[in-house]
Amino acid sequence: MKKKIDFKNFSIYFDQYLFIAITLLSVMGLFFLYSASQEDISTVAKQAIFVGFGLLLMFLVSQPDPDFYKTFSGLFLIFSLLLIFLTMIFGKEINGAKRWLDLGFFTLQSSEIIKISLPIFLSSYLYNKPLPISSKHTFISLILIGFIFALVARQPDLGTSLVVFMSGGYVLFLAGLSWRFIGSAAALFLLSLPFLWNNFLAPFQQKRILTYLNPDTDPYGTAWNITQSKIAIGSGGINGKGYQEGSQAHLDFLPETETDFIFAVIAEEFGFIGVCILLSVFFFILLRCLYLAFNARDRFCRLAIGGLSLVFASTLFINLAMVVGVVPVVGMPLPFISKGGSSLLSFYIAFGIIISMATHKKLMQR
Repeated sequence: MKKKIDFKNFSIYFDQYLFIAITLLSVMGLFFLYSASQEDISTVAKQAIFVGFGLLLMFLVSQPDPDFYKTFSGLFLIFSLLLIFLTMIFGKEINGAKRWLDLGFFTLQSSEIIKISLPIFLSSYLYNKPLPISSKHTFISLILIGFIFALVARQPDLGTSLVVFMSGGYVLFLAGLSWRFIGSAAALFLLSLPFLWNNFLAPFQQKRILTYLNPDTDPYGTAWNITQSKIAIGSGGINGKGYQEGSQAHLDFLPETETDFIFAVIAEEFGFIGVCILLSVFFFILLRCLYLAFNARDRFCRLAIGGLSLVFASTLFINLAMVVGVVPVVGMPLPFISKGGSSLLSFYIAFGIIISMATHKKLMQR
């Protein structure tokens, strides 16, 4: 149910179902992070600050009319690109990757912002184009998507670059991209795989993929993470081992417990039942977004809600598929659960925009 609370001079736009579900997910994330971080109060406190600020940011972002986002989508995209270029020049390098921009009080992962600005810009560009989308508009959109994908991939950040690519592709698909074009693009992609492998993937990324295809080649190296993750998930059973009782995480067998592999910690400690409860909250959010997209006021809002919702769904799917070994390890956080301010705040902004586009209705002319 969408609420519009009227006062004398202003209205508050608010979707109680999304707000409650996202708040619940955020609180659950703090609860899980306390165990995954080995009871590190400072880590949880820092994350709690991001959660509090993010919920406020989500509320503030939901108040402007969608026409505001349509009008300024180009500036938002330019600002996001500027952050990417600044990161390339002045970025903080960690483990050979230059993905973070040190702002003093906060380390920003600039690619997290562009995966929001790109689908909004494409929604504003394509919403009034006749169906099916012409080759011209398709080509312009793909050039932009490919350019941004290449920028993020150079950091290097394969996981986020794939999400960025999909964020643009989703809007193109929802805007009416023909199945013939999709089939041709898929065939071209398969034919270009050798070229992409030799020219776009860093050696460590190639090694991750080869390890995924054959984990026995490096069981104590690149295959270690996924092997320990599978052990943790499998050992959780139906009921789990209990809160803070997971041996894989608390005996330091499982790496990256606070970020990429926090789902494995949850599965080990809370088992199948706990995982089902957590996933049901995610599923509810996705269903709510689907409902809001179908009932949006115009095509621009439907495209933007659909694109942003699918970005959220893709991030969730890649993380879950990664920790169970279905896809290679690419470094992808679990939304609202994993530690990390940039990813967390980007999703609060995304859902704030979704709420804005779902709750603002055009005035009926009498």
